[in-house]
Amino acid sequence: MSQHETDENEQAAREQHEAIIGLFRLVEHILDSQFEDYQVQSNIGQHPIYGPMYAYGLIKEDKVYACGFFATELIPRFQEGNDPAGYVESFFVDMIREGDSRPLPQPPQTEDEAKALFDNVIVPYCAKTVRAEFEEDTVYVDLDVHPEHGPVLEAGFPLLIEGVNTCAMPLQFLLALYLLNRDPADPFIQALWKLKDERKEELDRARLV
Repeated sequence: MSQHETDENEQAAREQHEAIIGLFRLVEHILDSQFEDYQVQSNIGQHPIYGPMYAYGLIKEDKVYACGFFATELIPRFQEGNDPAGYVESFFVDMIREGDSRPLPQPPQTEDEAKALFDNVIVPYCAKTVRAEFEEDTVYVDLDVHPEHGPVLEAGFPLLIEGVNTCAMPLQFLLALYLLNRDPADPFIQALWKLKDERKEELDRARLV
């Protein structure tokens, strides 16, 4: 690699770092201005798979409402102007309405703790929530192993025989969402609604068989 290419790569890395920090501060400012009665705490981290993560907490008296985001999900929202401030604020509004203090969960410290978290919390919650969302349909939910992404949780409509009938999320992604105080069932619900809308007629016919 030439010196010119090295300089260009270093410049690109600096610009990317500045953009990540700038977005982190922008979200912090949004929360600070929209929740004036709360003290805003913020932190930035790096997930080994999913990249930069932002965590924010609103603190008032003995209550903590914390939530986190992946930089990769926020960047397109801010670039496209798709009400990014409203998107970020909505998570905290929901927690405040519920009233219970919601600090970030403690990460599992061992493989056994991680397995117990998946087996007893994350997977059962996703299965229950997805099936409740699509009560009129039979919904398949099960674990599998993807050759590239490793262990995944799959959900889909078994009535759809041909073509794509499932969506799959890596367990590591679901764990990351859980540790950010995000709903791990939400990406399944979004993906399954999209699938259902795209293949509504097939599902309707299959129910009549």
